[in-house]
Amino acid sequence: MPLMPGAEPYHHEAGQIGVLLCHGFTGTPQSLRPWAEFLAGHGLSVSLPRQPGHGTTWQEMNHTRWEDWYAEVEKAFEDLQGRCAEVFVAGLSLGGCLALRLAEVHGEAIKGVVVVNPSIANDVPLLRLAPLLKWFLPSVPGVANDVKKPGVTELAYPRTPVKAAASLPGLWSLVQADLARVTQPLLVFHSIDDHVVKPTSVAIIRQKVPQATIEELTDSYHVATLDNDADRIFAGSLGFIRTHASVPLQRD
Repeated sequence: MPLMPGAEPYHHEAGQIGVLLCHGFTGTPQSLRPWAEFLAGHGLSVSLPRQPGHGTTWQEMNHTRWEDWYAEVEKAFEDLQGRCAEVFVAGLSLGGCLALRLAEVHGEAIKGVVVVNPSIANDVPLLRLAPLLKWFLPSVPGVANDVKKPGVTELAYPRTPVKAAASLPGLWSLVQADLARVTQPLLVFHSIDDHVVKPTSVAIIRQKVPQATIEELTDSYHVATLDNDADRIFAGSLGFIRTHASVPLQRD
């Protein structure tokens, strides 16, 4: 299946500190590409995989489930782990949920976690109906491109594949149940004005992960990594990595 132009994965090999970036549901690596390039430019090894079913057609995505997306990011994590002394994980939206799941499963093999507007709760009424809707409705209107900054477009599907969406509650339940296992340093960027993910997810993280640092974003919508607060996210994540890494960055 041909890829959308710009949906290609991104990889950069540099120093002994690796960062895995996970893009969101129906999105592509494009939404995190500037973040990935920023970190690479500061001496980090970076992996930004394209998750199965993303970046092609929403119809193809309907043949994938959360287990497929998680398997892809876990494979990328294990690859970074084999090449780097330390690995951090990060993600946007559902990618933040995948990053948290990696932290739950792999424990101290992950040095720290950075998430942007993470989605870990089933707080959208339509998604609650997805397990039923999937039998007669292949797609619903998309949730992509929630960006405040003029002239910026997220490369993502205009439709939400219902069969794929119906698998999300299983992932959310797992992540919520195991949040106490996230003992690594955790930095959360949260847009106050987010039209996709409700505040429920951050509230759950705040309650169950006491060491989490929550930073509010006041000038961005959901896809904050492409929005007005992007530079703050990039610099903040780099500072977070510098603080919690045991080995120096290649350019430090």
